[in-house]
Amino acid sequence: MSQYHVFSLPKELLDTLVPRTILNQPAVPTAEPPQRAESPAPPAQPTAGSRACNICLGATFVDVEDQRAHFRSDWHRYNVKVRLSGGEPVSEARFAQLVDGLEDSISGSASSSEGESDESDAVSALVQKTRKLARPSSPDEAATISLPQTALVWFHSPPATQIGIYKAIFSLNTPPSDYLSELKEMQSGGENGRTWAMFMTAGGHFAGAIVRVKRPDGDEDDGGLTKKGKPKRPKPEIEVLKHKTFHRYTTRRKQGGSQSINDNSKNKAISAGAMLRRYGEQALRDDIRNLLSDWAEEIHECERIWIRASVSNRRIFLDYEGAVIEKGDDRLRTFPFPTRRPTQAELTRCLQELTRVKVSHLTEEALRAQDEAVLASLPKPKPQPAPAQPEATKPKEKPAQPQLSPAELQLRDKWTRLLDMIKRGRLDTLKAFWEREGASLGGVNTPVPEWTEERGGTLLQVAAHSGQEEIVRWLLEDLHADPTIDVPAPRTEVAADADDSGHDSDKDTARLPRSRGSRRTAYDLARTKEVRNVFRRCAAAHPDWWDWLGTEPGGARVPSVLSAEMEEEREEKKKARRKGLKDKVREREAREREKEAAVTPPPPVVEPKPARPTKEVPANGPRKLGGSSRGVETIAGLTPEMRAKIERERRARAAEARLKALQGGSRA
Repeated sequence: MSQYHVFSLPKELLDTLVPRTILNQPAVPTAEPPQRAESPAPPAQPTAGSRACNICLGATFVDVEDQRAHFRSDWHRYNVKVRLSGGEPVSEARFAQLVDGLEDSISGSASSSEGESDESDAVSALVQKTRKLARPSSPDEAATISLPQTALVWFHSPPATQIGIYKAIFSLNTPPSDYLSELKEMQSGGENGRTWAMFMTAGGHFAGAIVRVKRPDGDEDDGGLTKKGKPKRPKPEIEVLKHKTFHRYTTRRKQGGSQSINDNSKNKAISAGAMLRRYGEQALRDDIRNLLSDWAEEIHECERIWIRASVSNRRIFLDYEGAVIEKGDDRLRTFPFPTRRPTQAELTRCLQELTRVKVSHLTEEALRAQDEAVLASLPKPKPQPAPAQPEATKPKEKPAQPQLSPAELQLRDKWTRLLDMIKRGRLDTLKAFWEREGASLGGVNTPVPEWTEERGGTLLQVAAHSGQEEIVRWLLEDLHADPTIDVPAPRTEVAADADDSGHDSDKDTARLPRSRGSRRTAYDLARTKEVRNVFRRCAAAHPDWWDWLGTEPGGARVPSVLSAEMEEEREEKKKARRKGLKDKVREREAREREKEAAVTPPPPVVEPKPARPTKEVPANGPRKLGGSSRGVETIAGLTPEMRAKIERERRARAAEARLKALQGGSRA
């Protein structure tokens, strides 16, 4: 099988090429490009048993690893979702354009081949966007048969030669009918030649290169000889002008997913490894952007810019101030086939795959038979009749939810964030948020919207029901929240029972009695003693602000005030009570010791036996080894520890003697 370079095709082959369509007919160029161009179907590869994807535009694979990597890619998952919803799959280049067109950047997987994370959010967003833009204008259009597409565009050269070239190489503005004209223009290198920029990043690895895919016109091989008389080596078609690879520690081994994605989905880890991975991500981003700045002149002169990166990693190349590559650049492309770990060898393989022409040799009869088999294998559109149902059997239509304007959605988001801060007790964040958004929400006493389904009607009531002591104090003293506003009645009996269950907690704090259906205030929603004491302290410190002790409408229903003197007096009483308890414990222990002493009889006195007379030994005279057996001389010369041990043994023997004497007296 011959191998051709896409920028150096033989002239005799170019002159005989015609665009390949589903019925092996040359495409008829029109004055205006068709609104909906159909991609040509690929001819069957000459190798039997080759693997292919039936959904992603007939993508073929060399081995099982490439096929598995393709099934994990975002392109395949997007096409599966679109196919299940009744849409048409897209090519790899079209998918890259859709990703670039997303206004909101969504974090996703770092590699389609390594499967480092899940990018269901980005894929779902693309599917929703595609459904809105690709709705059929008429039932006839929706019922048309969708032809299989491929990432390759095929040309036919009679009698039996077909060549395939990746569509991503052509300009985005070129219609399929003009691909052949542009292919002929690619054979010219111009004054400076044709250069590409290729970048890959995934899992902390990065590889980049500036390559020349077509030499300038006039820089051809002269076929001369070397000084030794040998023929010169032909110049290569592809030349790497610059290249760079590096790696940073950003992904936990065998864990998958970058540290930033893990931080966004879970709580921020504080381990040493997590800190190293965060530093690695920042260093990798800085290294790539510095490299892009160094290669800025070469990148501006490139004809195509190939980037392999996830949605989150594409922001390293595009979304930052002073970016070398603009986000909407027409030169941007993604690799239309699965790729492996970013290395210099992988860049070289991808470059060879892009520039090498795919060649097959099928006769006219074989092509026609293949086209008929493809058309026969296409699923026929199923008719979807809509029979009229009788009025009795028609299901009841659910009330349509009102469509909210952007301003209403923004207001709902503010209320959701505000109530979440109150429930979680984030006082510092709440203060900053209130200074910025408090006026737009209507003030501290604004009723909480009903759609939040909160059990309190104001922010103070929500904070009291949540048991947030510091936030209740801030609302009462700093923002002067009104504690006399009535709590709205619960919608159901279950909610009323739930409110009553919190009413009886912490019995040691006074509460005003109420009957079923009577009015309640923020004080009645407080379920802890600490929160209720906040109301009582504020009532004692600022008695003229509100009717704290009132029970009628306009009163806060606080049973009593709690001043600083009252708290000090309470603490003194507690201390006296604790001291009295300690004294009682000491007295009880003393009485128990006296009872034990009265029950135990005193030990009898044992008369010592008369000591035997001993010979007087001069102090300076000779002594027996071991010293004397009695008296002070027994422990002479011993260490303090040995003396204490001997003394304990003596006391033990004396106690045994007393016990034996007592036992003998009782028997007598």
